[in-house]
Amino acid sequence: MRLIPVRLWLFAILSGVLQILPFPIAGPVPVWRTAFCWIALTPLLFALTGKDAKGEPVGALQAAALGYVSGVVWYLGNFYWIYATLHQYGGIAKPAAVGLLILFCLYLGLYHALFGVLLAAFRRANLWGKNLGVQGVLLLSPFAWVAVELTRSRVAGLSWDLLGITQVDNHPLMRLVPYVGAYGISFIIATINALWLLRITLKQRRFTRPALMGACVLLLLLYVVFLRQIQPPAVEETQANATLLQENIKVGVAAESAEPALTKSEMLNAFSQLSLFPPLNNSCDGIPEMAATKCLDPHAGLDETQFLESRDLIVWPEAPNGFFESDAEFRLSMSKLARAANAPIIVGAIGTDRDNSVKRGYDLYNSADFVQPDGNFAGRYDKMHLVPFGEYVPYKNLLSFAGSLVEDVGEFDPGKQRVLFATGGHRIGTFICYESAFGDEVRQYANSGADVLVNISDDGWYGDTSAAWEHLNIVRMRAIENHRWVLRSTNTGVTAAIDPYGRVVRAAPRHIRTSLQVGFNYEHDITFYAAHGDLFAYLCALLTAAGLGVSLLRKGSLPSRSTTALRNDEQKGAAE
Repeated sequence: MRLIPVRLWLFAILSGVLQILPFPIAGPVPVWRTAFCWIALTPLLFALTGKDAKGEPVGALQAAALGYVSGVVWYLGNFYWIYATLHQYGGIAKPAAVGLLILFCLYLGLYHALFGVLLAAFRRANLWGKNLGVQGVLLLSPFAWVAVELTRSRVAGLSWDLLGITQVDNHPLMRLVPYVGAYGISFIIATINALWLLRITLKQRRFTRPALMGACVLLLLLYVVFLRQIQPPAVEETQANATLLQENIKVGVAAESAEPALTKSEMLNAFSQLSLFPPLNNSCDGIPEMAATKCLDPHAGLDETQFLESRDLIVWPEAPNGFFESDAEFRLSMSKLARAANAPIIVGAIGTDRDNSVKRGYDLYNSADFVQPDGNFAGRYDKMHLVPFGEYVPYKNLLSFAGSLVEDVGEFDPGKQRVLFATGGHRIGTFICYESAFGDEVRQYANSGADVLVNISDDGWYGDTSAAWEHLNIVRMRAIENHRWVLRSTNTGVTAAIDPYGRVVRAAPRHIRTSLQVGFNYEHDITFYAAHGDLFAYLCALLTAAGLGVSLLRKGSLPSRSTTALRNDEQKGAAE
């Protein structure tokens, strides 16, 4: 492999750092920091379209190396919380946890390397006897970026923190999301990054790069000054209300402020009381811990005098104390609560089904149970998209050692179908924890007739890292894509009601055991995204594949053209 100039390595590393900044780092991300996404890819694009130490265009292996370094830096900065999860929650020794984090990032860095290879391939493509050159590569780069994000989601099973998620608070841009999803916003961001480097020729008159950059700066100023002031429609008056429960689990750095651990019986009793008698003055009017968010006293006691006579739903988080659906005490407690509140309940539990075909004799599911107001258990949804190395061990025969990396996990079976819960003439779609990262899966609830979405999650194992805030933003994007209210009940936060425009209307402070009264509405429209899913992303992948195919055909049909000839073609194209 030919030598790569140091400055190109530095640009690739700089891009990796800039890609970290638009995402949460230790708490909710300030809106101003999300603006870094508009320049985060530019240094990487500059490096990938640059020249090596001999003045030749960067080749495929060189581009792969540059992309790989950039990706590893980004994943280390954005997924650092995996260390805390493995060490503090999984009980893994610090050196082993660090090693696993590094291995994880070294693997995922391959997707950035793939992006580099695609751009190098585009650079060799020849259409109608003319080489695409740097300008053509830049124009195709947004398609390649989305294609790689889609590949990462489908192959690695990791849709976490797509670039488009950074703009969840950009209300004007979010108007496109019900049509193109989060991938469409990633495309726009990648396009703007490419435009910083593009040289435009119009009617034989060249606009130099400084002039183009000046125009981009002007557009960004207009964006900051004017577009940020455009807000979505005012929050409508809500017609329904729900009670969302939040546990406070002792995990890692959150343990110091956690409530004392409760037995199963104590947990059932405490949560039942919180469901019937909500705390006084215990909520935030937006995202907790944001500078502009006002939260009421988090230590207010229960309101023992005001029983809520009317509520449409009670939601408990993902299995806060390992509740088993088959447990008689659990079933009796939930039925009693449903009748006392005269409201349906969605509660996280562990479901089992007899299965004599497996060694243990039963299938084990991470489930959400649905209890009708009359106390009958009327339905159950079993989580379909499990967390690898958390809820199951992929390729278990080959990686059997990994089963001991985390305690009490790795034994769940995937659910077989999505289930809608019906009550009062409405339908509820429930997704559990990590499933929120997959927009193409969540949208199937709305497309099947769900009027409201419910997300139950165990975010306690994130500790006080960026992950809880990343997870919240991902769920907010799902609300926008489907134009649905999302009612979110979690362990250790962030428990919240999210409106169809992605706004956190009301939330509970983190690190307290509490319940939250929220209003919401039932929505019935079907967005284009809910109906068709990631169609835009697949179109980007198709165009990327076409570009790669043209490049390969060119390589086969024109073997005599050297990299020097390729460089001359680019110089000729730039001079025209």
